[in-house]
Amino acid sequence: MPSPLFADRPAQPPEPGAVDALITQTRRLRGEVDAVRRDAAADEDDPQQRWQRALCDLAVHQLDDLGAHLGQLRAGVPAGATVGDEAEELDVAVDTSLPTDPGTAYGVAAPPRTGSLLSRVGSAEWNLLTDEVSWSEELFQIFGRPRESGPMSLDEMPTMVFAEDQPVLQGLVTDCLIDGKPIDGEFRIVRTDGRVRTVHMTGEPVLDTDGCTASMWAVLRDVSELRRSERAVRESRDSLERSRHIEITERRVAVELQEAVLPPWRGSLRFAHDGPAPLDVAAHYLPAASTGLIGGDWYDALALPDGDALLTVGDLTGHGVAATSSMAMLLGALRGMAVAGIRPAALMGHLNQLLETSVQPALGSAMCCRYDPVAQTLAWAQAGHPAPLLFRDGTGHALRRPEGVLLGATAGAVYGEAETRLVPGDLLVLHTDGLTRGSAADDDDTGARRLLALGPRLAEARDAQDGVRAVVEEFGEESREDDACVMVVRVTR
Repeated sequence: MPSPLFADRPAQPPEPGAVDALITQTRRLRGEVDAVRRDAAADEDDPQQRWQRALCDLAVHQLDDLGAHLGQLRAGVPAGATVGDEAEELDVAVDTSLPTDPGTAYGVAAPPRTGSLLSRVGSAEWNLLTDEVSWSEELFQIFGRPRESGPMSLDEMPTMVFAEDQPVLQGLVTDCLIDGKPIDGEFRIVRTDGRVRTVHMTGEPVLDTDGCTASMWAVLRDVSELRRSERAVRESRDSLERSRHIEITERRVAVELQEAVLPPWRGSLRFAHDGPAPLDVAAHYLPAASTGLIGGDWYDALALPDGDALLTVGDLTGHGVAATSSMAMLLGALRGMAVAGIRPAALMGHLNQLLETSVQPALGSAMCCRYDPVAQTLAWAQAGHPAPLLFRDGTGHALRRPEGVLLGATAGAVYGEAETRLVPGDLLVLHTDGLTRGSAADDDDTGARRLLALGPRLAEARDAQDGVRAVVEEFGEESREDDACVMVVRVTR
């Protein structure tokens, strides 16, 4: 005897107007979610976008289910009609209420892989007194079982269930028949055509007048697509979390490596005490705003054995551990060669050869200055790098650059060397190009002009650290795409 809650027969349908309103809301929401899903970039290499796409797919499946159930609730089953008739009637009802593509469940075209939602919900009843079994047409479709083969008994059901899921089904049936517990569980089946589907089963025992179990009814729902979407969400979320963990770890390693390589001094530092015009030096690193990774920018000031001072800034392409490790290699080589007495132009050539033969190919710009405190001269060479800015009496200009191409760009490149005489009170600003390219609205020339306009403020600076502070106040808050370094060198009296 059919249960009053038999899956194909709604018990007490609500007012048609209320259901229509819910269908309209669901249809609108489904369309909006589908539009978001279509607009989502399909970049399989981006864990964030994969996760967003998976969430949209899951939401679409759930809204499809909700819309189909509401449509079934509105249509109902006329007396004597089959469930197939119901599905046909529902399609007609929806088509007349809103023009849509044929085959939709409630006015919104579902993705082709989803299939008919009504065909994914079936029902069954097993009469324990007469051994009669009743399956709805949809249940035959779910199991891929020909109608002429007839419905399966409870003893036959496990033959189509995964071996590891058979205890689940047996437990559900036993608890229902013996203990009168409701059925609520999932298991996987292998259809007759070899396709694997995930089925969710709910149901209850039907008791006779003596309180004994006379039959058991159940609703079986094919949730394969839904579970697949949920699994995609979990996997993409896990991938996103792993990606974020890797990014955090890489940033920490890059920061630690950068801090270990760059000079440990903070504030102003005095160099080249052997001459009449020693140097007061300060520097600052400005991270990029558009990425959380550390780049390959560096600055350095080093007292050399002969009393000269090494001043250098540079920038390697890339971000993260690869860039900072290459920067550490290059800066270590630069220090060693400078201590050995190699002049700036020759030093640039050796760095170019080193970068060209590195296992991690990269391009870099660099500037190397050697200051003689006795002669008060600055000898310098550059490799595709902005020239130093010299400020004297509050007015600044860029020094004329000697020849020099980017490091790693050309084998056997030859670099020129320039020499400039400095006087007490002079102030040099050395920087990487990320400083003057801080804003998308500013090109390099605009940024350089802004830097030169700081001349009056730099002239009033008490020391090099004050000069760095003035530059950072001007450029530090900008949303730069690349990190940058700035070094201020003041020739003291």
